[in-house]
Amino acid sequence: MNDRILIAGGGIGGLAAAIGLAQKGLKVLVLDKAAQLGEIGAGIQLGPNAFHAFDYLGVGETARNMAVYIDNLRLMDALSGEEITRIPLGDAFRARMGNPYAVVHRGDLHGVFLKACTAHPNVELRTSSGVAGYDQDGDSVIALLTDGSRITGRALIGADGLWSNIRKQMLNDGAPRVSGHTTYRSVIPTEDMPEDLRWNAATLWAGPKCHIVHYPLQGWKTFNLVVTYHNDAPEPVAGKPVSHDEVRRGFEHVAPVAKQIIDKGTDWKLWVLCDRDPVMNWTDGRVALLGDAAHPMLQYFAQGACMAMEDAVALSHLLGESTDDLPARLTAYQDMRHLRTARVQLQSREIGQHVYHPAGAHAALRNAVMSSRSPDQWYDQIDWLYGSTGLQGAVSAETRHN
Repeated sequence: MNDRILIAGGGIGGLAAAIGLAQKGLKVLVLDKAAQLGEIGAGIQLGPNAFHAFDYLGVGETARNMAVYIDNLRLMDALSGEEITRIPLGDAFRARMGNPYAVVHRGDLHGVFLKACTAHPNVELRTSSGVAGYDQDGDSVIALLTDGSRITGRALIGADGLWSNIRKQMLNDGAPRVSGHTTYRSVIPTEDMPEDLRWNAATLWAGPKCHIVHYPLQGWKTFNLVVTYHNDAPEPVAGKPVSHDEVRRGFEHVAPVAKQIIDKGTDWKLWVLCDRDPVMNWTDGRVALLGDAAHPMLQYFAQGACMAMEDAVALSHLLGESTDDLPARLTAYQDMRHLRTARVQLQSREIGQHVYHPAGAHAALRNAVMSSRSPDQWYDQIDWLYGSTGLQGAVSAETRHN
């Protein structure tokens, strides 16, 4: 059983890596601390780079069947209620980027990978098996479970999220950075969404120190609502139920057309957003990090899950070609990915500051700059992100380590 690749974490990134490696003929054991695999949260946006990853990982058709394809990305001024700009996502966008833009429920996306892994003979899923750390020698790695048991494999992939135990042992770089931004999430039936705002778009209402996002989900049965307030929250919080009054408190200054969206929300839950500074090193011998364990980022680029799936593509590509000298292969994976993910991490912060939350002259400048761009100019701006397959740099990275 020592020939397995061990993966700590059965979220989207961990399962994407598992099915990618399994399809390359490798045996995989996924270890997750939960009693049952699943995803909390609500909606998630999928840029074309997510569909590049789906296709590589063999789940493209399934993913396409459960997605909602939107017509535009719309940016609205939350104070005036007026549109600033929109990016069309139709035929021209798809031709330029090679795939569509869509939105899905996070649980549905996780289910795509869970179904694929469950059906594949090379993947074993083990719940109630949290990984506390690791040990290794030159030929193998041992996952140290929280119950004291030890599991041996050829490599260990730490896909165990923002609070990764694998990262803690590998890098010992302390707790994640608290952004001070508090996000509240709700999902409502489509009939409860104001009729004049039932747009087939991923819509952002940007205001001073706050923003609102909404888009349709699950075959237009529901709308996802995400509202964020820069309230200098000092500590991490995840999934805490909160009252409607608490949610509305940060949005009293926005236009009525935007404020009414918040009034439709129910069963709100709160998250305080966290990320980390980019790092150059994600590997230690036969151990490597993936997804939020490697490069946690703020939500403002809507790329957290997409970057984790790109990681899975790169890892599967490199280990699928050869598992000789696994430490060198894992270093090649890291080298292929760390600059691209660092760019997304840092630009996610900048987008929050300069697009989502500015006020006064800063907001007026945003409106002037962003409203002046044509669709083709927008496509030029975002091609670096959405046109990627996750394998850019593969040749140079492999060459350095072969």
